[in-house]
Amino acid sequence: MDVAAIRAEFPILKQQVHGRPLVYLDSANTTQKPQSVIDAQSRYYESDNANIHRATHLLSERATKAYEVARSKVQHLVGAADSSEIIFTRGCTEAINLVAQSWGRTNLRPGDEVLITWMEHHSNIVPWQIVCEQTGARLKVAPIDDRGELDVDRFASLLSARTKFVSVIHVSNALGTVNPVERLVALAHERGVPVLVDGAQAVPHLAVDVQRLGCDFLAFSAHKMYGPTGIGALYGKAALLDAMPPYQGGGDMIASVTFEKTTYNTLPYKFEAGTPNIAGVVGFGAAVDFLGRFDMRAVEAHEHDLLDYTTSRLREVPGVRLVGEARHRAGLVSFVLDGVHPHDVGTILDREGVAIRTGQHCAQPVMDRFGIPATARISFGIYNTRDDVDRAVAALRTVRELFG
Repeated sequence: MDVAAIRAEFPILKQQVHGRPLVYLDSANTTQKPQSVIDAQSRYYESDNANIHRATHLLSERATKAYEVARSKVQHLVGAADSSEIIFTRGCTEAINLVAQSWGRTNLRPGDEVLITWMEHHSNIVPWQIVCEQTGARLKVAPIDDRGELDVDRFASLLSARTKFVSVIHVSNALGTVNPVERLVALAHERGVPVLVDGAQAVPHLAVDVQRLGCDFLAFSAHKMYGPTGIGALYGKAALLDAMPPYQGGGDMIASVTFEKTTYNTLPYKFEAGTPNIAGVVGFGAAVDFLGRFDMRAVEAHEHDLLDYTTSRLREVPGVRLVGEARHRAGLVSFVLDGVHPHDVGTILDREGVAIRTGQHCAQPVMDRFGIPATARISFGIYNTRDDVDRAVAALRTVRELFG
């Protein structure tokens, strides 16, 4: 890949912060946006802005077409069988909440169990806690080991006649661990248990295909894959989505309304109440176009090279301890620096022009598992280089000198 040419497509990377050229190593938090995504949203507002599915004028027809073309692009990106299996949401979090509230409240009963893993972030914990409280079901958690790998044998042993749903993260946002999702799905399906895969950190980094994974649902966000914030998608098998009640009520999700009874629209509109984030969807489609220009195996290889290089360079810094050393990782490296709070690490790196994430990464149970309050996290996008890593490591040596 020509990374220099790719970087040139991201205007934000051309700026300086604190008088130094920006190094952006926080793509697990949110990726930067290429000019093509920015332009797609601007063009929509400049020439096509209108509500969709509601009017017969030309602007509405163009807006509706752009919206549905974007849905088809997302469908093909993840290998869904039909575009009606793609529901636009505000992001991965809303997609998981949709399944928890619609599927969960319909199917869970007191004593039933929902199985997740210890490496989930809050968006794949709290929605299931809420629906368990509402239905009397129980949340079960499969453990991870000291390397940050899921204990698959224990996961399998936790599947029982009581297990009614499984929700697992594909790539951990706190550890970078890549879970063996195909195997987990197969184990759950042997017992007839449907599976949701949280793909927020997987879709930008790996070739994700729902047919190969075999999952029943896949949730992901546009802003972590070079698209806009506030928009994401839920893939669901049509038979499951058809059987689920609406998540929210309002315009566009209905077939007819009287004061006595409302009948609902077909998929995917049954789950898209109200005026959606049309410009966001258009930008989402442009982000899919951007990613689609690259062989995802080449993207994965590029980022894996950065991961290996970063791991090696961090080991050269006195006092650095990696958190999460799973054999199969993607996208990021988490670490702590002895005697220095991660927030201080992040603040000093920022003054050196290097943007990283510090904190719990919305995954407090993972921090508790490792007995630490937080980590510093270097995460990659398609635009990062070894030079970016060198700048981060040089800034870490400055931190080390300041704190002794």
